[in-house]
Amino acid sequence: MTGPATRCLIADDQAMVREGFAAVLAAQPGLLVVGQAADGAQAVHQARQLRPDVVLMDVRMPVMDGLQATRQILSTPPGPRVLMLTTFDLDDYVYAALRAGASGFLLKDATAAELVHAVRVVAAGDALLAPSVTRRLIADFARQPRLDAPFPQALGALTQRETEVLGLIARGLSNTDISESLFIAEQTTKTHVGRILAKLGLRDRAQAVVLAYETGLVTPGGGAGS
Repeated sequence: MTGPATRCLIADDQAMVREGFAAVLAAQPGLLVVGQAADGAQAVHQARQLRPDVVLMDVRMPVMDGLQATRQILSTPPGPRVLMLTTFDLDDYVYAALRAGASGFLLKDATAAELVHAVRVVAAGDALLAPSVTRRLIADFARQPRLDAPFPQALGALTQRETEVLGLIARGLSNTDISESLFIAEQTTKTHVGRILAKLGLRDRAQAVVLAYETGLVTPGGGAGS
């Protein structure tokens, strides 16, 4: 054993979806399904009782939707990682879910391998942002630009290199891509990313992408600000 199993909670109002995802995850080494919830309110209650590491959260559910449930679950840190389940990758809730603190997105028709990969990536502290999701995020900002967005003092704590790396994260580049772009070792990139998240008090790359656009560090169709 390399460590404790990743505890998973599945929240979806469709029993077949819950059971199917649970069966796939339970069959994997190192993954443990600790609970299932049929609506957002149950998800909040079970998350507090069972303390999962990852919550697979459907967006549209009765009683309380997945966005509100995510906000409540993550309102008292340290919270679990939340992986949103969507029917379409261009879901209207993408940006709202990121703002609520979601660490990534997974299509409901994902393969078993994609499901397992998504849970492991999110559990490891990375964000799961497909290029289509990043493009949607950029499109949202292009439609509703923030006028004179403040450049928060927190960003002033970043070094020039860290600011550059943050801009590339917001463009959807992976650590490997960033390393190649800046001609630095991948371990150096990982160090920069870790420092950026720590200095800005961010949970993961998903939140970093949101912050970069909200502050105007990166603009849709443009490059990183200086």
